[in-house]
Amino acid sequence: MLAKGRNRLLRRPPRWGRGKAETKARMMDMDLDGRLICIFGGGGFVGRYISQALLERGARLRIAERNISNAMHIKPLGNLGQTQFVSADVTKKDSVARAVRDCDAVINLVGVLKGDFERVHVEGAGNVAEVAAAAGCRALLHLSAIGADSDSPSRYGRSKGDGEKAVLQAFPDAIILRPSIIFGREDQFINRFAAMIAMLPVVPIIGSSTRFQPVFVGDVADVAAAALSHPELYAGQTYELGGPEILSMGDINRRIAKLTGHDRTFVDVPDFAAKAMATFLGPFPGAPITADQYKMLQNDNVVASGAKGMDAFGVAPTPLAAVASGWMEKYTAHGRFGARAKEK
Repeated sequence: MLAKGRNRLLRRPPRWGRGKAETKARMMDMDLDGRLICIFGGGGFVGRYISQALLERGARLRIAERNISNAMHIKPLGNLGQTQFVSADVTKKDSVARAVRDCDAVINLVGVLKGDFERVHVEGAGNVAEVAAAAGCRALLHLSAIGADSDSPSRYGRSKGDGEKAVLQAFPDAIILRPSIIFGREDQFINRFAAMIAMLPVVPIIGSSTRFQPVFVGDVADVAAAALSHPELYAGQTYELGGPEILSMGDINRRIAKLTGHDRTFVDVPDFAAKAMATFLGPFPGAPITADQYKMLQNDNVVASGAKGMDAFGVAPTPLAAVASGWMEKYTAHGRFGARAKEK
């Protein structure tokens, strides 16, 4: 019996394609029943949704976190005994080995936006792949990012690219997912800008022309579940995940303002000013942008032409507007009730 009740409100039901893709998806769902899957970083934003998708399909989970108290919100998503928790750090191979013991598959979601990129994205990812291979795990799913490239001008992009190489060297059949910006109820992207728009009458935008292809976290979770259901179909391949719309940073901010009912003046921050802020303020806590983030904004974050994507898994991408209203009401002028009054 699958998890039911209020927990399903965390994400909308899976939106699979029609016809053969839908039939294929249903077959895949059944293949996860009873399998033990270890998720490194399973207590985070993306981990919450992937965990729910797998639990709904009957998988057993072992959530691996440095601090397992950060993952206890996953337990109510499944049935009694369906979820285990283990303390682990991807940079410490012995703890990784304890976490993956007897697992059928492994997922690595661990990533950082600041700090020691190489230690986490390269060394840590390599540890997970090496240990998963040595333990005889059937499949490994590695979450990377669009822009992962060993020749990237940003340290983040280089570390993601080097991390992919380390993973494939140790586990050649690993499945690599490269999402664009992931959005959802608990994200740190859309929510950050929504909070700023709610407070400021004049909103500065850094990197206004940089384009993104925001992808819904529920769709990423459905892709992960499909990939692990029949890993032989996706082994050793890389997939780029993007939503149905390509939006510039400026477009995203204006879309958020519209969704929350705020009439704001937006000011594009000149590139030289953004670079100066990144250079001189970036090293300090609370800086609006770091030097590495500035470098990342010099390139679009969209699915590459010809790249394999979500259609390979039979998952239809969800637009921001289709799900954002469920959590954006708190950023309207008078919260949920103000939004309803305005609609009348």
